Amino acid sequence: MLRPWGQVSPSVYETGRLVSLAPWLIGHRERIDYLLGSQLPDGAWGAPDGYGLVPTLSATEGILSAAMRGDPGADRRRLLPPVERGLGVLTTWLGGRLDLPDMPAIEHIVPSLVALINRHADALGHPPLPLPEGMNYDTLQLVRARVTSGAEVPEKLLHALEIVGEEAAGAPGIRPTAVGTVGASPAATVAWLGERGATDPHEPALEHLEAVVRRHGGPVPVGVPITVFERSWVLSWLLRAGVPIEVPPEMVADLRVAVASAGTPAGAGLPADADTTSMTLYALALLGVPHEPDILWRFRSGVHFSTWPGEQGVSVSVNAHVLDAFGQYVARKPATAPRYEETIADVAAWLRGRQLPDGRWTDRWHASPYYATAACGLALDEFGGDASAEAVRAAVEWVLGSQRPDGSWGRWEGTAEETAYAMQVLLMARMREDPRCVRAADRGHEYLTRAADQEHPPLWHDKDLYAPFAVTRAAVISSSHLARQARPRPLDGTVS
Repeated sequence: MLRPWGQVSPSVYETGRLVSLAPWLIGHRERIDYLLGSQLPDGAWGAPDGYGLVPTLSATEGILSAAMRGDPGADRRRLLPPVERGLGVLTTWLGGRLDLPDMPAIEHIVPSLVALINRHADALGHPPLPLPEGMNYDTLQLVRARVTSGAEVPEKLLHALEIVGEEAAGAPGIRPTAVGTVGASPAATVAWLGERGATDPHEPALEHLEAVVRRHGGPVPVGVPITVFERSWVLSWLLRAGVPIEVPPEMVADLRVAVASAGTPAGAGLPADADTTSMTLYALALLGVPHEPDILWRFRSGVHFSTWPGEQGVSVSVNAHVLDAFGQYVARKPATAPRYEETIADVAAWLRGRQLPDGRWTDRWHASPYYATAACGLALDEFGGDASAEAVRAAVEWVLGSQRPDGSWGRWEGTAEETAYAMQVLLMARMREDPRCVRAADRGHEYLTRAADQEHPPLWHDKDLYAPFAVTRAAVISSSHLARQARPRPLDGTVS
C-alpha cells in the first residue's frame, strides 16, 4: 500500500532507451554507469538463450548515442570500448541462426534498434548489422505510419511506443494517463514527450518520469505502475498457501473497483488482460468476496483464453489462472456450477494437452518452466478433476527429478523464486504426503534459508526480463510456510 506503483527491477532495455532518447532527464550519468556496470565479460547484456539480444541492442545503441553526441561527462574513450564489445557480440549472434524467446513487441523492437545502430556503422568502421531471420522493417513502418496518421493506436502498442522514433513525440491521439505515464513504460513516455521534456518543467509526464528515476536511482524498470498485478499475485499466493495475513480493507476495495466491464489491467497505461483479470477474481474469491467471473468471456478463443483479444500466441499460465478464477468462484458459490462447469472442463483439457512429455509446462510470460508448471499443476490439481490426476503426477515427478544437488531448482541456475514454485508443486498437489515430496521440499527450504539475502534475478517476460520483487518474495514466503507446515510434529505439537 505504501508503494502503489509496485516494486520492479531496473531494465537494461528500458534504461538504454532513456540514455538514447532523453539525455536531458535527471539521472543520465547514473543510467550510463548502470549500463556500463551491467555488461557481461563477453560483451553482452541480459540472460542466455536469446534473451540477451534486446538488452544488448538497447545498451549498445544507448551508449553509442551518448558517445556520438558527446554528452557532458560521457568520455568517448570510456564509452566506445564497451560499444565495440557489444557490436562484436551482436555481429556474431545476428550472423548465425538465433532462436529468440516470445517477448512482447520483439518483432518491432529488434528492427528499430538495428536501424538506429546502423546509422553509426560507417563512422565506427563496422559493417551494418543484419536482421534476424524472419524479421523485416515492413511491420515497423506500418506501425509508424499508423501512429503519425492520428489513427487510434491499440492500447497494448503504447507500451512500446519508443519504436516509432521521433514521430512518437506528441503523436496525435495519444495522451498520458492520470499518473503521467504512456503505456506504463518510461521509454514510451519519453518517446511521446520528446524535446518538450527539456523545456517544460511542469509537464505531468516529466514529473512522472522524474519520480520513477528518483525511486530507482537513475535506471528505470520496463513497466511501471504494476499496481493491480502486484497485489493480485501477492495475495493469491499467500492465501492459497494458507499464510496467515491481515489484508488492508483499502486493498480489497481497490481490487473490487479494478474489475471493470472490459477486464482488469496490470496497472495504469496498460490494456485489460485475462491474466490480471483472472488473478484479481481469484484473489477476491479467496478473500471471501467472490466476484462474478463473466467478464472473462471476452478473452475466450475457442476452448482456451487469450491474454488479450486477438493475441498472437497462447499462454498456459494465463489459462491456468482462468481455471483458478472459475474454479474458486464455483467453490464459493456451488449453485453456479452448471453455468461454468463446461468451461472449466474445456480449459483443464486444453492445459493437459499443452503439457510436455517430461511433465513440465513452458510459458510466454516467464522464462522458467517452474512458474508455468506450478501454475498449471496447481490449477489442474484443484479444479481439473480426476482426468487431471496423471498430468499432476507427471508434473510432480518432473519437479522431483530436476532438483539440483544444493536443494534448489532453476532453469539456468538455482534461484529462490524457482525453488519456491517447485516446492509449491510438491507441497500443494495431491502427492504432497509422499515422503519424497516432503524430503525434496525440506531440502528446498534449506536452500531458501541460505539464499535469503540473494537478489531475485529477472525471469518475467516484458520487453526485457524483469523481476517483480514483491511477487517473488510472496512466492518464497508461501513456500517456506508450506515447508514448515509439512515437517513432522513431535508429540508436544511444536514444529520440528
